[in-house]
Amino acid sequence: METIQITDWNEFVALTTECDGWAFRGLQDADWSLLSSLSRYLHNYVPDKATWRSREERAFRIFRRKAHNYLPDASVLDDDVRCLALMQHHGAPTRMLDFTKSPFVAAFFALERATKNSAVFALDTPRLWMATPSNNATLHRDMIDPRIEGNFERYFASNTNDIMWVGEPDRMDGRLVAQSGTFVVPGVLDKPIDEIIQHYETGPAMIRKFVLPASLRKEAMLALYRMNITHATLFPDLDGLSRSIAYELEITWPGHLQATRV
Repeated sequence: METIQITDWNEFVALTTECDGWAFRGLQDADWSLLSSLSRYLHNYVPDKATWRSREERAFRIFRRKAHNYLPDASVLDDDVRCLALMQHHGAPTRMLDFTKSPFVAAFFALERATKNSAVFALDTPRLWMATPSNNATLHRDMIDPRIEGNFERYFASNTNDIMWVGEPDRMDGRLVAQSGTFVVPGVLDKPIDEIIQHYETGPAMIRKFVLPASLRKEAMLALYRMNITHATLFPDLDGLSRSIAYELEITWPGHLQATRV
């Protein structure tokens, strides 16, 4: 992994422009690793790794058994990737990691609640799509595609393959569309993405980590606001609008405060 210390917003814009077609993920703490929410949860609360597979399967099973009560079309639960995306969307820990095709959306998620140095990770998806793990060249992207029935259980749920798949469900929900979102699905739960991807690298690093200093936040958030990247646009529902109000507390325009006192 290549680590780049960013000094100002214009430098971030210029450097990410070079990452054409890549996928990005923002983390509000630069010290955090590229682990899924499920991996973090299991690492923190379930030390016995031998039980991780059965626990993930149970969580999947419980969600499928009960979620139909809240869905107008329960057929989404029959598709592994769509079901995982739905779980992720509503806050369940899953092995999926949210990425976006926009470095600016990733920067928003990195910075909006940051109080220290944050980071945007860039994943070279054009190379990854064509690459195979060095220990098994048969496991190319199409072979392991978890959207194909049986493949999630075959290649991912066993937690034995140092692989990763990048893509979207066959049907994308509104939030995923609004965020230019995509997912990374790792084949093991006990390793971060930057460690798994080493099995694919045959040249330059396929992940870049842009470290954003805390001092950059004010300039960057204002630039993102002017680009209309807010919770209200990234989460096109009442929850998103409500969450977007927090940043309105920070924004001031000439004459605004005086006008509101009148």
